[in-house]
Amino acid sequence: MKTITSLAIISILVEDQDEALRFYTEKLGLEKRADVTFGPGMRWLTVAPKSQKRPEIALAKPDISLYGTQGIQKGMERNDQGMSRNISGVFDTDDCCEMYSTLLSRGVKFVSPPTKQLYGTEAVFEDPYGNMFSLLEPSPEACSMFETPGTKVGTAA
Repeated sequence: MKTITSLAIISILVEDQDEALRFYTEKLGLEKRADVTFGPGMRWLTVAPKSQKRPEIALAKPDISLYGTQGIQKGMERNDQGMSRNISGVFDTDDCCEMYSTLLSRGVKFVSPPTKQLYGTEAVFEDPYGNMFSLLEPSPEACSMFETPGTKVGTAA
């Protein structure tokens, strides 16, 4: 029986791929992995943390042929504060407070400061398009719940 073997790409909708690339590489410190143009309006652009092979984040412009204009508007929908409603992903860190200070000094907009939770210390930030991400320093207690050494802990947000 054939099975799914891994999660390779996570797509994040952005309005401007060049601006998104600058944000993810210059402010968050991720590296560009792929940047291929297949034709007008068809650019494959991915980033990821330097020490991580997969998954990569695809910085994707919404495709009208796939979503239609109403689908794109719904996907880029924001709440009253201008933010999307869901956490798009979780970035692990060894020191949430220090990374929070670093990213704040680079101009990253945080929705919530580092807050101690049962599962660790977490801060939430957003990219220029309202995609929200958790910055998580897992607690030792949360890490000990996993049998496999090196397993990363993420939130269920």
